[in-house]
Order: sequence, then structure tokens, then C-alpha cells
Amino acid sequence: MGILSGDPKKQPLHYGEVFSIWSYLLAAKGNYAAYQTFLNHCGDDDLKKQLEDGISQIKQESEKVEEILKVNGIALPPAPPERSYATLEDIPVGARFNDPEISAALSGNIAKSLVACSTIIGQSQREDIAMLFGQFHMNQAQAGAKMLRLNKEKGWLLPPPPMHTNIPTKQ
Repeated sequence: MGILSGDPKKQPLHYGEVFSIWSYLLAAKGNYAAYQTFLNHCGDDDLKKQLEDGISQIKQESEKVEEILKVNGIALPPAPPERSYATLEDIPVGARFNDPEISAALSGNIAKSLVACSTIIGQSQREDIAMLFGQFHMNQAQAGAKMLRLNKEKGWLLPPPPMHTNIPTKQ
């Protein structure tokens, strides 16, 4: 029987797992507060739906990660306070985030979450941790695909200029 065989939940987390999982939760809590704020600034109903889905996903993931940290005796990272509700009209025009900015931030956060999940999967020695973050990765990939579609439909995707090369043709 190997050194790390048996019930993975009874195996200790190594320092890399602890740091990465704790950092993931810290970022998730920051994104949770940011998405609540973005909801106040958002005018597009489709983007609001994506933000609401993101908030729900963060809440579910955070509960699972918090449980792992608690069981292993790791203090939880601080959480920003819940954001209050405001209507878009309450926010001065010059102080608002606009919908393309919100969409870009949401898309960027999803991309960062994908990298973080991949990192945790790659460094995990515990199968339960790798499987959990594999599930999170799949959820983030689906959210990223939805955001890509939304960005294309709304005209918010700003592709870089196309590269044209002088490829010689056969004569």
C-alpha cells in the first residue's frame, strides 16, 4: 500500500494545496463583491443573468472550499462586506461601469479562474481536491463559452487586428 493510499479526505493537504485553495477562495470572495457591484451598474439583461449565475456559482464553490479549509484547520481568508442594492439611475453617468467593461472584467475573471483551477488540479496529491477543482474548471469553461457568445452577440468582443502575411503562392 502506498504512502498516500486510502481515503483522500484523511490525507493531509500539502503547503501548495493549502496556499492555492486559500488564494482561490480569497479571489472568489473578491469577485463575489465585485459582481454584486457590477449588478448595480449593469443595464443589459443578458449580462445581468451572467453576473447572477456567476454569483451563484461563486457561492456554491466557496462553501465547498471553506469546508475543506475548516476541516484541515486552515483559517479562512477575509471576505468583503455584502454590497447594497442600487438602481442604475442612482449612479452618476460618469461614475458607472459600462456593460462592455463589466463583460470584459467578468470574462477576464473566468479566464483567471480556469488557470487557477488547472494549477490546483496539477499540484494536488489528493484525488478529492483534484476532482473538485476539475468540476470547478468545467463550470468555469461553460461560463466562459457563454460569455464569449454574449460578447460576440453584443459586439463587445474586440479582436486584435488580423495578421496578413505575404505567403508566396506556387507558380
